Amino acid sequence: MLRRLAQIATFLVANYALLTGATAQISPQSTPGWPSQAVRLVVGFPAGSSPDLTARAFAEPLAKALGQTVLVDNKVGAAGNIAADFVAKATDNHTIGLMINGNMTIAKLLNPKLPYDPLTDLTPVSLIGVSPLVLCAPANAPGANADEFLAAARAGGNRWNYGTPGVGTVGHLGMELFKAKTATAAVHVPYPGYPQVTTAMIGGDLQLSLLPPALASAQVKAGKLRAIGITASTRSTLVPELPSLSEAGVKDFNLEIWNAVAAPNSLPKPVVARLSALLSEIARTPEMRQKLFSQGWQVVGSTAEELASRVKLDTAQLGQIITSQGIKAE
Repeated sequence: MLRRLAQIATFLVANYALLTGATAQISPQSTPGWPSQAVRLVVGFPAGSSPDLTARAFAEPLAKALGQTVLVDNKVGAAGNIAADFVAKATDNHTIGLMINGNMTIAKLLNPKLPYDPLTDLTPVSLIGVSPLVLCAPANAPGANADEFLAAARAGGNRWNYGTPGVGTVGHLGMELFKAKTATAAVHVPYPGYPQVTTAMIGGDLQLSLLPPALASAQVKAGKLRAIGITASTRSTLVPELPSLSEAGVKDFNLEIWNAVAAPNSLPKPVVARLSALLSEIARTPEMRQKLFSQGWQVVGSTAEELASRVKLDTAQLGQIITSQGIKAE
């Protein structure tokens, strides 16, 4: 009798999904035969850049998990879009990319001639890390508090300037979103990169800019810049000493830069599921959390579905700014 009951129990466990109609989850190990060769992890920025450092941090643990070499391949240019296009067109089932949010969301909106469409040609795999930006001003900026500063910014109109590392960057679109929410009218001045923006603001040529947290925090602590708030509704663990723009009176302003892994749309779904599970697991290890934190990222390690949702939300938010302002990439 006991033996018969044991057999019935085994049958029920083995056939649970079939009997209950439950959908079976794809196991990270359910991709027999893959990978059959080295995996190429493409990065659109040079060695030593933030995306490159993140890719190289993941290469070794991912290779160990897959049992195959993971090669970081830098294909630099067009703000990462050359690499994104290469990934989108890859057909070997062993090419993926470490990308920034612009490559996966607004790239086609900024440049209709772009040879790939991030929403149809790329498959989201995992959101790796996120970071807010910090609205900064010169140390001697007017106003004793955030409310008074914003009042001065509105009064300054188009006599005030803000700097970014280029047309169509998140810093640029974020400032245009800020202007729309605060009725300010500062004029955009593009620079080659954040170091030049920072120098110009310290020198008094700029009155505003959205800077990465690590850069902003260092300049604020040195007394060279003033932080008005971060582009989030709450404070960030990256710079817990800095207030949010919500605290400064700017409501419903949530904007982050992020990096993520994407794959060609042709990559088999079980492979995408396996990669997503492995990347998420690796990202959440204490060692990787600390490594990414030191690079200026709050770890996420999302599912493919969660990243897909984030792509749609960000495309809608920033796409509205692009369309309303007629912004086109240079």
